Amino acid sequence: MERRQRGVSAGLLLLLYQISQVGLQNIPSVTLGVLVLNIFLFLNPLRPLSEVCLSVNEAVHRKNWQRLLLAPFHHADDWHLYYNMISMLWKGIMLERKLKSKWFAYIIAVFSVLIGVVYMVLELLLVIILDDPSYEMNCGVGFSGVLFALKVLNNHYNPGRVSSVLGLPISSKYACWVELVAIHLISPG
Repeated sequence: MERRQRGVSAGLLLLLYQISQVGLQNIPSVTLGVLVLNIFLFLNPLRPLSEVCLSVNEAVHRKNWQRLLLAPFHHADDWHLYYNMISMLWKGIMLERKLKSKWFAYIIAVFSVLIGVVYMVLELLLVIILDDPSYEMNCGVGFSGVLFALKVLNNHYNPGRVSSVLGLPISSKYACWVELVAIHLISPG
């Protein structure tokens, strides 16, 4: 779980460049706040990844519930941060303008915790169904689950659109699934 390198790196520089191309004045406040929080915690992590990642073992058995709050806002490496925050930038701009900042902030807060709960329930189901206790030890970090939920919400508010995933035109109805697989292939774990 300790893949993170500290300091400024290629992924972080590319992210900052992309943000500058959009322009700070064009990024709604909650979206900008989420970007800043994630970048800040990447550069100044509260704890090592092994102490913030979310797993059934740590959160449920050891009752370390703070991981539900910490895991979404920490990233394994600069490319993990880059892909998640570029996705957040575009989804945030579209959704925050449509839903307004207070409602969007509420959705981000709820999704950030709820995705962790769903992750742990799925891991527990794998333990039960496959009779394999190793799934209790799987430990994850990052904003990908929240982004997936935002993508589904964006598809609800903007039906019938076509998205580009890795340069391929795909119906937005299926793009969230293709994006999920692409992110996993590009930045596994």
